[in-house]
Amino acid sequence: MTTVSVWIPGDQLLLQHPAIQIAEEQTTREQIHIILIESLERLRLFPYQRKKIVLLLSAMRHYADRLRTEGYQVDYIQAKSFVEGLQEHARRIQPQQLITMAASEYDTRYLQQKELEKLIGIPVTVVANTQFLVELYSPFANRKETRHAVMEPFYRAMRQHYGILMDGKESPSGGRWNYDELNREPLPRQLSVPPIVTFAPDSITQEVIELVNTFENGVGTTTHFEYAVTHEQAQQALNDFIECRLSRFGPYEDAMSTQGSVLYHAQISLYMNIGLLDTMEILQAAEAAYRQEQVPIQSVEGFIRQILGWREYMYWQYWQQMPDLRTANSWNAQRPMPQMFWDGQTRMNCIKHVATRVLDSGYSNHIERLMVVCNFCQLAGVKPYDVAAWFLSCYFDAYDWVVLPNVIGMGLNADNGRTTSKPYIASGKYIDRMSNYCKGCTYSPNKRTGPDACPFNFLYWNFLIENETRLRAGRSNQNVLGLRHINDQERLEIIQEARQFLQDTLQF
Repeated sequence: MTTVSVWIPGDQLLLQHPAIQIAEEQTTREQIHIILIESLERLRLFPYQRKKIVLLLSAMRHYADRLRTEGYQVDYIQAKSFVEGLQEHARRIQPQQLITMAASEYDTRYLQQKELEKLIGIPVTVVANTQFLVELYSPFANRKETRHAVMEPFYRAMRQHYGILMDGKESPSGGRWNYDELNREPLPRQLSVPPIVTFAPDSITQEVIELVNTFENGVGTTTHFEYAVTHEQAQQALNDFIECRLSRFGPYEDAMSTQGSVLYHAQISLYMNIGLLDTMEILQAAEAAYRQEQVPIQSVEGFIRQILGWREYMYWQYWQQMPDLRTANSWNAQRPMPQMFWDGQTRMNCIKHVATRVLDSGYSNHIERLMVVCNFCQLAGVKPYDVAAWFLSCYFDAYDWVVLPNVIGMGLNADNGRTTSKPYIASGKYIDRMSNYCKGCTYSPNKRTGPDACPFNFLYWNFLIENETRLRAGRSNQNVLGLRHINDQERLEIIQEARQFLQDTLQF
């Protein structure tokens, strides 16, 4: 009887796993050994958010128990590395073949495809990744030039191909592809945001919490861990979002508030990224809520665009640009990540709120990531991979495939315009318009210079001054036009204040 082993990395906890399905075509369930590995090397790659590690390890252990109840033999291994764990398994079990699904991240996929068979001494079959829809259909597959393949046509083609939020094959539901212009409202002061569903840690999670508390390096704490660790709990989180928050997601998806970061967001990316939720099932559930007239078109389209557009497009860009994306730095930024993002100690109210929340909970919404964190780092000239490393360390939904294109490509425009055609930059006035962070802040969003001027303001104008020629030649020409209202004396003041702030306040 053929013995087949299936290696499932910890971010592939799928209910319908293609590697298991292929193994079952070749042998009986009793002859299948499923391998899950807690790799110390991988867990120590960055000083990770401790809640993320609890989530990942607890979800893996619950998944292993689920597989055992379904009749599979599960080899749950704690090892120095993935390779050592697999070598140990191969020596003990001596399977005739190892089957694994292609990893979402470059380094692990390279190991699977190029090195693993030689390292463990048995044949390795790598099956296609099913966690991302773009792996099964690529809108740009037949396009000769992909360097400037932007997201909007990608998103429309994905909707058409998968029939999501469509009235027929050609017509988008509601008559428009994109309702983004309706989804830019700040959060009203009187609006009471519903709380998200939480889950008390069970004995498995408690055991993991005790383990993670022994780790020397990491961000945040394990206290108040209340996240889903099973498929059923993740489904409850999705249902809660659709029932309680999706209807207002659209108008307030770009809002920021001292109330919190979740607001009307789903906070399900952490479950999607490890396989506790299925992409197509999420999209279909959101569309069903619209068809049943539970949510307006602008909200459901905005949410679907985040998944079928942005998320899939980021993953596509990752595989288009790796491994060069790690070192991309087209703006030649040279400063390190500011300490205030690592400790939350700053008089800038917006950064204080966002950084403190991220360090505590592992989460902030997408607009805070883009227009507070990345915006500041772009204007301050922070090295792209330093920013990416902070994201990878601090966020519990952060993985290589999403952080590198989202931060280095989109947030910092450091890939020479391959992900986005212009930098996402704004002054303090944008943050004031979209949040209540500026109320009570030491700095004024209405002043460009002076001791109480918002650093976002003089950094924004300094960035335009320093890069005026380059920006005029691209899609940021409208931003640069504002420089005509600034005389030579004020330009000099802006440059001096930006330099002083970066040198003294941030100790660069």
